[in-house]
Amino acid sequence: MKFRPLHDRVLVRRIEAEEKTAGGIIIPDSAQEKPSQGEVVAVGAGQKDDAGKVTALDVQPGDRILFDANNYMNKEVKIDGEDLLIVKEGDILGIMG
Repeated sequence: MKFRPLHDRVLVRRIEAEEKTAGGIIIPDSAQEKPSQGEVVAVGAGQKDDAGKVTALDVQPGDRILFDANNYMNKEVKIDGEDLLIVKEGDILGIMG
């Protein structure tokens, strides 16, 4: 894949939620929330401050993250036939594990 996000943007592959509860009940697609966990695929160089200094991002490709899935600013894209998401670093809530 030849795609590099710009500035403080991060390319994320969603990690799908479980389709069954612990008790074995199958959750239909219409009732499932969009997953808020993902794997970082690519990151931008970082955000520039007023002096032009670039601050590197805290996440790296391969990190498993928790992000705000309900943010309307997140952009869904299809790259090489795969559905991915572009989010700003500020919408990432944390790195898992």
